[in-house]
Amino acid sequence: MLCGGTSAARSATGETQQIREQVKPQLEEKEGKTFNVFTAVEFKTQVVAGTNYFIKVHVGNDEFVHLRVFRSLPHENKPLSLHSYQSSKTKHDELTYF
Repeated sequence: MLCGGTSAARSATGETQQIREQVKPQLEEKEGKTFNVFTAVEFKTQVVAGTNYFIKVHVGNDEFVHLRVFRSLPHENKPLSLHSYQSSKTKHDELTYF
């Protein structure tokens, strides 16, 4: 990992699944639809003044979205926030910084 860069892509973990579940309502509100399938597949992290999580999520059929979720430092006691996202992704699209 480069200083300030993202980590290598890793398979989603239990923690990653919890993060995507917490931000699912935020994405559904922004997209104006409900996702029946919403499974994290892989993720990268970036340490900033907190942690950015870049998460590839399967949303059904051959469709994926990439989420950028920010987790603040523990002492700030703030909820996870969906910073941005990219839709219309495929299984083979690389998870990159955005």
